[in-house]
Amino acid sequence: MLYPTLKSLHIISMVAWMAGMFYLPRLFVYHADAPRGSPQSETFKVMERRLLKAIINPAMAATWIFGLWLAWETEAYRQGWFHAKFAIVLLLSGLHGIFVRRLREFAEDRNGHSARYYRVINEVPTACLVAIVVLVVFKPF
Repeated sequence: MLYPTLKSLHIISMVAWMAGMFYLPRLFVYHADAPRGSPQSETFKVMERRLLKAIINPAMAATWIFGLWLAWETEAYRQGWFHAKFAIVLLLSGLHGIFVRRLREFAEDRNGHSARYYRVINEVPTACLVAIVVLVVFKPF
């Protein structure tokens, strides 16, 4: 019963994390176009902070905890596909850190990036998700 429970919790937390990773840079796109100090900018600051603190951070932590536990229980860590998946999850975690930094810059009215930058960076989580799903489903190596 442990395996299906861990797998379910890992998938649920991953879905929540990815939803936040898709939405936060989208908020940044609109925030980048809002005048600094405007009511619209202040609203985005609240939305971004709440999304990060209430959803993205806890979901990332849960994804890591349940994922590592699952890898240990199933000995997936011995397989090549898992190594590739792990590398991509590390990339996503690094991107998460970049998003945290960008959020702080917005909070301090110091954003130095265009809406176009955030549109481009918004595609990285999608590419990572596609790669991870393909690796987990097909286990190509």
